[in-house]
Amino acid sequence: MTNPYRGLNDFCFWSQAMTTPAPGHIDPAVRSDRIEPHHKVATMGSCFAQHISRHISAAGLDYLVTEKAPEGMEPDVARALGYGVFSARYGNVYTVRQAVQLFDRAFGRFEPAEGVWARGDRYVDAFRPQIEPEGFGTADEVREASVVHLKHVRDVFTQADWIVFTLGLTEAWRSKLDGAIYPTAPGVAGGSFSPDRHEFVNFTAGEVRDDLLALSSRIADVNPKAKILLTVSPVPLIATYEKRHVLVSTTYSKAALRVAADEAERMLGNVIYFPSYEIITSPAAGGRYYADDLREVTEQGVKHVMRIFSKHFLPAVLPAFDNESPLQPITPVESTFDVMCDEEVIQKALKEGGFR
Repeated sequence: MTNPYRGLNDFCFWSQAMTTPAPGHIDPAVRSDRIEPHHKVATMGSCFAQHISRHISAAGLDYLVTEKAPEGMEPDVARALGYGVFSARYGNVYTVRQAVQLFDRAFGRFEPAEGVWARGDRYVDAFRPQIEPEGFGTADEVREASVVHLKHVRDVFTQADWIVFTLGLTEAWRSKLDGAIYPTAPGVAGGSFSPDRHEFVNFTAGEVRDDLLALSSRIADVNPKAKILLTVSPVPLIATYEKRHVLVSTTYSKAALRVAADEAERMLGNVIYFPSYEIITSPAAGGRYYADDLREVTEQGVKHVMRIFSKHFLPAVLPAFDNESPLQPITPVESTFDVMCDEEVIQKALKEGGFR
């Protein structure tokens, strides 16, 4: 009698792939590609994407930064202003719809009706409200800075050989005027919420998939050589607007993103999924990859992700995966650095308002 499972790879079986290996040896990635030293690698997405950008830079690869800090600016100041955090100063791009609209804004296909928010007596860019912590003096200054910024965004999409996009959220806030998606709710980091102008949206897996297909198509139109490497952030939601437990909303959001990423990889030849989410949330980790707040990813977890990433995508640059020292990094990457997250202003704003 023939058995269709006979002869399958060890990674197809839980006992061989999960039960038998030591936790630090578990490698759920089965698809590899090569990022060559001359390839320009861009990053965007949620907070967790910053670990990947830091690792890419430390590995000696060509981390693409099109929007550079002014000459002579101190590194700490530059980082606080968003220079080098991502490939351009777009801040966190939490949803795929936001990424599609960023592309469209950069290429003159979309001009949002509400792009400037007041914050006290200052003004901020509604689509990157924390990029200038002190804000701008006038609304016109915001618009002028946006024009310069979007030119650099165009360069990201046209020059990158790889675009690493870490999917973070399905929940978002949308303009009722034109469907513009904001990284934070109006009234949190600037602006003022109005039910007449703004609405909450929680994207379905199908909507995320369609947005991924649209984004891939747009990128291919301007840069046919670019490959898209998708990951799903393992960082839980800091808050949910749904009337349900934040754990339930987190589970939905990550599941929807993971399904969409899987479908996009199956449908598109230039899309690869890398399982950083699976590494961090694996039962084999026993919760060790999350800090005491059950949300922040520990340095140990980040190192496991980066080690597997290196094994499958950086074989020409870094040493081979060390099976004898599974919890040691294979490159001197500093993992414990401050990650910049627009999402965290929700908690900050609530605390300032007296919420514990």
